[in-house]
Amino acid sequence: MASLSNSSLTPSRPSPSTSKTPSHRPPPPTANGDTFPFPPSHSFPPFYTLQPTLLTRHAQLAKWCTLILHYHAHHRLHRLHLSTALSTPLFHNPAIRKRLSRSSAVEIVDYMAKAEKDGGAGQRAEWINAATATGGGGGSGIRGAEKRKEEAWIWWRRPEEWAEVLAAWVDRTGQKGTVLTFWELVQGEAVRGEEWAGMDEEVLARALGVLVKRGKAQTFGEEGQRGVKFF
Repeated sequence: MASLSNSSLTPSRPSPSTSKTPSHRPPPPTANGDTFPFPPSHSFPPFYTLQPTLLTRHAQLAKWCTLILHYHAHHRLHRLHLSTALSTPLFHNPAIRKRLSRSSAVEIVDYMAKAEKDGGAGQRAEWINAATATGGGGGSGIRGAEKRKEEAWIWWRRPEEWAEVLAAWVDRTGQKGTVLTFWELVQGEAVRGEEWAGMDEEVLARALGVLVKRGKAQTFGEEGQRGVKFF
């Protein structure tokens, strides 16, 4: 079987002018109807088996991270459900009869969830119900914890980055002092064409929470009737 070389997997370094931009941050999303352009590595059989050599494995994890972020940004997806995702084109390439294993997918998302200082991708993913996913009880050891890691947020923009996007939109469109429902912010006519249109409301709530802490917004209401006022 062919093996992956480190040079073929190592991601390019950002230029000095963009050094403050997270290395795994994807471009703005495109229309949902467009066909996603998979990279050449997606058709390379060894890509689907995590390599034992540490340096090569880390480069491979970075490649998978970039692919997952670009794929989710392209389709404007925010949640990854492993039980279904493993059968989608993201992790399964029937043309070469290769599919990523569940344990490898968990390791990749774990890598994405770690901070860069801890050797990860800069918190570009987050396990949902993390306490359940990593806590004790049920199963045994790593295998038991792995089985509970089923669903994760994929942060092609982290909540604080979405907060910046929303704040810029508020300034640009004169929305300060305006009261909007969460539904209007993700489905309304005013946001049609914006990159967060159709966003999961829980992601919106996380982003708005950042603006609340900064004194730029106030949220109110209950599930299904939530709203926000911008300052």
